[in-house]
Amino acid sequence: MKENPSPARPSFLKVLQKSSLSFLAMMPLLLGVIGLVGLLQIVVTPQMLTSLFRGNPLLDSLIGTLSGAIAVGNPIISYLIGSELLEQGISLYAVTAFLLSWVTLGFIHLPAEVEVFGSRFTLYRNILAFLFTILIAILTGFSMQVLS
Repeated sequence: MKENPSPARPSFLKVLQKSSLSFLAMMPLLLGVIGLVGLLQIVVTPQMLTSLFRGNPLLDSLIGTLSGAIAVGNPIISYLIGSELLEQGISLYAVTAFLLSWVTLGFIHLPAEVEVFGSRFTLYRNILAFLFTILIAILTGFSMQVLS
């Protein structure tokens, strides 16, 4: 029985060179996304967010999801903002939705995500993340009411 020779593996330096070129090609897009995220974190304040929520579980979850997706940011910062929102009397529904969408969604990232993963994957991932963020926020708020 004749064995097939294994295909030649590219050298480490070739792989490193190719991945570096790919990274450099995406650098302008990444810098643009980072700049927009930083700008939105300054423009959208926690006080602006508190004025949006009214106390309705479904509406608060929807508004929290949309505002978190627009004000996309760092997960560590989201805990601080979530704590501030809870201290200001915002419902757990809204804060949960905001935190989840702050990290998992991000309308500002869409161009970069489409470029890297493709439009079909990006569309499905964002639709599912949007729907599950609302569902998880409602279930979290409801379960906390039942348990307390």
